[in-house]
Amino acid sequence: MIAIDTNILVRVLAKDDRKQAETAAKILRSNDVFISKTVILETEWVLRYVYKFETGEILGALKKLLGLSNIFTEDFHILAEAISLSEKGLDFADALHLASGTSADKFITFDKSLVGKARKSNIDKVMLPKHIT
Repeated sequence: MIAIDTNILVRVLAKDDRKQAETAAKILRSNDVFISKTVILETEWVLRYVYKFETGEILGALKKLLGLSNIFTEDFHILAEAISLSEKGLDFADALHLASGTSADKFITFDKSLVGKARKSNIDKVMLPKHIT
């Protein structure tokens, strides 16, 4: 098994450099590949902010990637939950933070936008600090 860096995923998904994209695709096809949560997180960020991919495109690509039989991740269930929460309107990074804290009763943030998005998605454990005693 090999582990890969963000730039391998970005090349294969963005196809911005033909030669590197072909090499990256061959790596993904020809090996058992480990992808860390941090690489997934960074890939989402790069595709959204640098390459201006739409959220649906990114989440679809991540779901397809994580569904491949030769792809292994740390905390697959947490990544799947983060994708699901992101599909409900949460920012992927926020969704990953929230999904990673499944054993916690509450998720405290100063981010009012996150609290609002969580409420719209019926996630009641996200709250502002003023609600904690």
